[in-house]
Amino acid sequence: METHLADFMRHTTAGREAEEILRRCVHCGFCTATCPTYQLLGDELDGPRGRIYLIKQVLEGAEPTEKTRLHLDRCLSCRSCETTCPSGVHYSRLLDIGREVVEKKVPRAGGDAFMRGLLKNLLPRTTVFGAAMKLGQSVRPLLPGALRAKVPPLSSAGPAPQRSHARKMIALAGCVQPSMYPNVNGAARRVLDRLGIQMVEASGAGCCGAVRLHLNAVEASRDDARRNIDAWWPLLEAGAECLVMTASGCGSHVLEYAHLLQEDPDYTVKAARVVFATRDISEVITAEAAALGSLLQHCAPLPESQKSLAFQSPCSLQHGLKIRGTVESLLTAAGYILTPVADSHLCCGSAGTYSVLQPEISKRLQVNKIAALTAGRPAVIASANVGCMGHLQGGTAVPVRHWIELIDERLSS
Repeated sequence: METHLADFMRHTTAGREAEEILRRCVHCGFCTATCPTYQLLGDELDGPRGRIYLIKQVLEGAEPTEKTRLHLDRCLSCRSCETTCPSGVHYSRLLDIGREVVEKKVPRAGGDAFMRGLLKNLLPRTTVFGAAMKLGQSVRPLLPGALRAKVPPLSSAGPAPQRSHARKMIALAGCVQPSMYPNVNGAARRVLDRLGIQMVEASGAGCCGAVRLHLNAVEASRDDARRNIDAWWPLLEAGAECLVMTASGCGSHVLEYAHLLQEDPDYTVKAARVVFATRDISEVITAEAAALGSLLQHCAPLPESQKSLAFQSPCSLQHGLKIRGTVESLLTAAGYILTPVADSHLCCGSAGTYSVLQPEISKRLQVNKIAALTAGRPAVIASANVGCMGHLQGGTAVPVRHWIELIDERLSS
């Protein structure tokens, strides 16, 4: 694709990156076939190719409008198009660049600005969000249906391992997972303990920064990354093997730290090391497959009524982290029978704050995904990301669990 960037972009780092990405696009349109919003809305401007044209026009000097911003807002950032693209177009980075420019040229106002400001300041603050979630959980039966669907019942992290191990891995608690689904990290800690690994959390670490980046608060997202790197660094220097991510959305974003901080000389090297050390929990468990298999041999067989399982592979796992088939293999080894899921590459509609900001599209995607997941009548739905878990559970009576919780339960049987 030929480009002629405007002066305000041409000699910037973001401009050079955008130009390189744009030049890779060959207009083939393969991306539209796997774009959830294009499939629902049928508008070229609500697909990757159309959004690429919009961003190109803005970067070349055309004045964006609220309509331009709306088409960019409707993108889920699911990155399914990146998996499909034969030319290797890094669409998600181009989208981040385009959204930041459009946000500055077409400022938000009214309820839209208020809601985005609330989300940027509430979700990443673990203590504040945790208090709000506990309040919601305490009055959950009284909440309106739509709000109740976003508030899971109160739960605990379960028993904590008491042993210490020479092998240590750093866990990211995250911002919303500790209050919504504390048992996810609790289960991961117990599974790793059985494998001779101690999972530790770094004091001072918090939100990975994905929430703020997706809401176009780029500098605040960089601050989140710096804070986490500072918190993790002493543990990495002391010999921690890796950073283990139990939310694929967080893991996918942490892998962007080196890119986010590429112009910060104080953090460039540290960010690169953090990226190199980051592992999804599925990668960690797979590396211990022999030990896990030995432990599973001593577990009680799964009852027939509990064997069937549908796995929802989050976009951040399959398109962001490029991890496919790994979790499914671990669940099969644990005795589960996976039911087929049609269009498994499509987004469930959670997409961070998308379900709040684009509720109608999000709901349609949720309905479609739940229909696909429940077609095989599974006893349970497994996922790998906290946002997807909450979003899906709000639309089905079938239990939705993190897959590591199921492994933990199997090892406890």
